[in-house]
Amino acid sequence: MTAPAVHLWRLLKWGRILARHGALRGIERDPNTPKPVRRVARLARFGARVPEVPRYADAFQAIGPAAIKLGQTLATRPDLVGEEAAHDLLRLQDQLPPLPFAVIRQRIEASHGRPLEALFASIEEAPVGAASIAQVHRAVTTDGRIVAVKVLRPGIEIEFARAIETYEWAAAQVEGMGGEASRLRPRLVIETFKRWTARELDLRREAASASELAEGMQAEPNFMVPAIDWPRTTGKVLTLEWVDGIKLSKRDDLLAAGHDMQALAGNLVHAFLRQAISDGFFHADMHQGNLFALPDGRIAAIDFGIMGRIDRRARVWLAEILYGLITGNYKRVAEIHFEAGYVPPHHNVAEFATALRAVGEPMRGLPVKEMSIGSMLDGLFSITRDFDMQTQPHLLLLQKTMVMVEGVARGLDPDINLWDVSAPFVREWIRTELGPEAAIADRLIEDVRTLARLPQLIRNIEARYPTAGGAPPAPPLREIEVIRVGGGWRYIAVAIASSVISAGIAVWLLS
Repeated sequence: MTAPAVHLWRLLKWGRILARHGALRGIERDPNTPKPVRRVARLARFGARVPEVPRYADAFQAIGPAAIKLGQTLATRPDLVGEEAAHDLLRLQDQLPPLPFAVIRQRIEASHGRPLEALFASIEEAPVGAASIAQVHRAVTTDGRIVAVKVLRPGIEIEFARAIETYEWAAAQVEGMGGEASRLRPRLVIETFKRWTARELDLRREAASASELAEGMQAEPNFMVPAIDWPRTTGKVLTLEWVDGIKLSKRDDLLAAGHDMQALAGNLVHAFLRQAISDGFFHADMHQGNLFALPDGRIAAIDFGIMGRIDRRARVWLAEILYGLITGNYKRVAEIHFEAGYVPPHHNVAEFATALRAVGEPMRGLPVKEMSIGSMLDGLFSITRDFDMQTQPHLLLLQKTMVMVEGVARGLDPDINLWDVSAPFVREWIRTELGPEAAIADRLIEDVRTLARLPQLIRNIEARYPTAGGAPPAPPLREIEVIRVGGGWRYIAVAIASSVISAGIAVWLLS
């Protein structure tokens, strides 16, 4: 267990770096920031030259790999860090100096327990990418297939564990201050970050995510997920099919190669809708650097460390919310928020409907071509503070991914009509999930499952109430009273003194 003093020292050191890049200015100026946090922020920037324009991404890169990943998490939480910071954090590129190939070779051989030559006929020593957690090399397997080999950096697990422990401690202190800090649930933010990191630090889990996504995308022939080479994959080494395509960020190269930009944009939108709306399991890091156009016009994705998952009920709610905002049925949208528990019941449904109208009407007044799904969701989540809505990480992750996909699609085809492209898919899904046929099917499935549980229910009843002639059930064991002989007042005195001293230290630290 790390001492609080160690956590405080790390936070002050990281805070100093953030302050030098101007990244604490928003925290200082936000009236909702707890006073103790503002004091720490002012202390961290004491004597530093603060730039006029905050450089959030540069600050996280300067702190180190764990902070880079935390910055990527915070980029999905504009409600927590603000729109300006969230937008800047999206440009984190994870570029780090590559490790010597001798270290990579030793890492691969130790992970597989075999010489490198037994796994690959050849492997390029210069990496094709070096990121905060791992670096990637191109290789040829012993059976002649071209693959990408992703190798974790040595010692990265220990570094992340140490940083996450301090993040958890700091989040608990901030959330304990109550008010706006409590509503934004910083501990849940760090827990989400911890889950993502656990997936990325165990490359078998990333491989499993890619495999699951590939199965779900079989109905979308224009989207490709690289196949995993499981015999050459371990917790520290991921081997998968090589993607030979052009990054979607290189528009000029795509045009020179003769790609149909409208088709690429449409395929991307359809692929995302299939993942998020139909399957509820989506690639949550679909920026241009992770997407490639293949020669046959398909889109391929890489980097499956950050994945989103939404259950069926939440997807139905989300579809109804979007449909209600588009059609102007704000009362129904407000009711869904209360039914889902997103808005506490002490608020008024009609008042919330009015707030939603302020978000939806400006969008409805625009031509369909200019309507933005991302802007609509952005406006929707901007009213959360007024109605004490606790943040929903899965919806915020979806919002961030929708905005990202929208930006990539418009980068490919500036004239794309997102509603026209999305409408047939969404309309059919809503009809399937919310129509009378779906209600009947859900009821039948529920009744069949209930009937299937009856035999076990009967067995449980017989076990609890045996038939006549059997042995009677054993009487429950009596509670054993614990009695302390003598000196009881000393234990009470020590407990009270410890509580008083701990409370005093906490007040001194936070004052």
